[in-house]
Amino acid sequence: MGAAAACRARIVPLAALVTLVTAVAQAAGRQVAAGSDPGPEERAFRVVLRRQVARYPLMDAQDVYKLVHQATMGSRHAGLDSAMAAAWLDREIAGLDAGPDEPVVDTISGDGRMVRVNLRPFLAAGGDRAALVAAFVRTAREHVGSEGDLRRRLGYAERMADAGLIPVGRPSLRSFFESMRSRGYPATEHSDAYRAAYRPAYRVVLRSLVP
Repeated sequence: MGAAAACRARIVPLAALVTLVTAVAQAAGRQVAAGSDPGPEERAFRVVLRRQVARYPLMDAQDVYKLVHQATMGSRHAGLDSAMAAAWLDREIAGLDAGPDEPVVDTISGDGRMVRVNLRPFLAAGGDRAALVAAFVRTAREHVGSEGDLRRRLGYAERMADAGLIPVGRPSLRSFFESMRSRGYPATEHSDAYRAAYRPAYRVVLRSLVP
């Protein structure tokens, strides 16, 4: 074999090796991006979101955003006073109809601090309306969430979508999250499909204030 032929014989395997190394690096990058080795906060977040998706399988990007927003920012209702909150609760209770089986207190944050108090089981258990109103108003006034925390946790949700851990596609999540970012991360309603299927009725409060 001449020198030129021998050189070509060595070049082909080298090119194949470079291709293999590149493919492995790209796969590793995708694995990291998908959150294959999450830290403690992200693991706790995953537990919460997967539990919510299991209970409410029609959740879409809007409902995921609402969950993360409430868990991080709390019950944002500027200017809400006790009288307004009580009147709002009374109107909602008057219009309640049947809904899905739900716990009285549903943890929505990875650290366990923020919860939804579901109205149907709360009332069925003899819950104190006035105490719930007081807890709701205090949470709205006293809890100040961090936009940085919100962005980070929305990223956790995107990685779960990447890893196939939730039945919501990454493109739809990113599109909705980006639209919320461009508007300053406002609070939002549940999706139409979620409201029609589950008739959500709850108040977001700090666990420490639950009546």
